[in-house]
Amino acid sequence: MSRLYRDEAIVLRTYKLGEADRIIVLLTRHHGQVRAVAKGVRRTGSRFGARLEPFSMIDVQLHAGRNLDVVTQAEIIDPFGRPICADYAMFTCASTMVETAERLSADDGDLGTEASPQQYLLLAGALAAMSHRRHAPGLILDSYLLRALALGGWAPSCYDCARCGAPGPHRAFHVQVGGAVCESCRSAGAVEVEPVTMVLLGALLSGDWAVADASGRRERSQASGLVSAYTTWYLERRLRSLALVERA
Repeated sequence: MSRLYRDEAIVLRTYKLGEADRIIVLLTRHHGQVRAVAKGVRRTGSRFGARLEPFSMIDVQLHAGRNLDVVTQAEIIDPFGRPICADYAMFTCASTMVETAERLSADDGDLGTEASPQQYLLLAGALAAMSHRRHAPGLILDSYLLRALALGGWAPSCYDCARCGAPGPHRAFHVQVGGAVCESCRSAGAVEVEPVTMVLLGALLSGDWAVADASGRRERSQASGLVSAYTTWYLERRLRSLALVERA
């Protein structure tokens, strides 16, 4: 049986290997996260060259290996990285997105295999929106983080109480509880949240861009802080790229 397979993929990260090779971390559409060797890619005359740069969407052929697969062909579908890398705000936001995707798609039992295509499509859509400047980079990042966590089973409640289910809106948000909390369920660790901020969080989670784009600087800043804290708590690790993101 042939050990070759082909898939769409987004390049999440690359590592140097030896003098001329790189390890490429890919999020594929149908095979989840794949780590593969691109041989000779660091040489000046490499036929892969810029095709395997982070943020790129590619059509890739791989040879299945025992520990690492091997890239045998790669063609660019969409070079998201070109405009993203030219803008610091977009670059740091996109770096945080691919770092999150790498964490969520890792083969560690956190996600079932059925979630991988959804994670791939979500990341592809977010990178496309970022590269074409459809919305503010911070809004795209926060929406991506909330929706990626929701696919992993950690969707925050932005309206009803996350603890007792009491209908909202509510004015407090508790990261460890799972989102909005009513006055009866409010405990130490909950933070006061303005109603417009809660509306923005709901819009980012549902993809209501008309509401998100119309939001003001104050609610965006508060929402970003809550999204960052929520993401860190449920991923059980701090995202290195997130510390570099310029927040309003």
